Amino acid sequence: MGFVVAVDGPAASGKGTIAARLGAAFGLPVLDTGLLYRAVGVLCERAGHDPGDGAAAATVAAALSAEQLGDPALRTRRAGELASRVAVHPAVRAALLDLQRAFARQESGAVLDGRDIGTVICPQAPAKLYVTATPEVRAERRWKQLAAQGEAADYAEVLADTRRRDARDGGRETAPMACAADAILLDTTEMTIEHAADAARRIVEAARARWEASKASP
Repeated sequence: MGFVVAVDGPAASGKGTIAARLGAAFGLPVLDTGLLYRAVGVLCERAGHDPGDGAAAATVAAALSAEQLGDPALRTRRAGELASRVAVHPAVRAALLDLQRAFARQESGAVLDGRDIGTVICPQAPAKLYVTATPEVRAERRWKQLAAQGEAADYAEVLADTRRRDARDGGRETAPMACAADAILLDTTEMTIEHAADAARRIVEAARARWEASKASP
């Protein structure tokens, strides 16, 4: 396995942008694992399934292909809510586990961002970050993002959604959202995305140096 970077954290913490910039900086492929769950949720709804039906959601997850991740509908507020609902099902997480680990096993290494990368998907990743910010700041970011996409949203509702998602993602029995014991916490509350990405790059550079030194040791 190559050099793997695990980027975890709650919604709208900046982890997706940070992961993308880390991929560009280190020449590594990037997987936004949240898109997998968004796709499962959206496809479930389109097929007329209840996202609360674990068996139906798992069937959709098992048939998911990378080509389906480019759908613009996966970036909507509704998709985020559906993702959080289907992600609680152990069978869905199991169905997507191999896909994520296969991506991480690329010879070049990889960057993966999600909720349980450093704790479940790639617990041995040489570089782990947990990116977070206050619920209020994350809700404001998401609210502005939705507005830029032309999707009308009320800030108070987005904040309530943010808190509900945090509770659901952190409270599920299987692979709850959590900061790995050996992850570096990066609080972006008062950071611009440029400052946050630079801080993340420096953290990963240090981790990569340690990883390369360990490989060189007899």
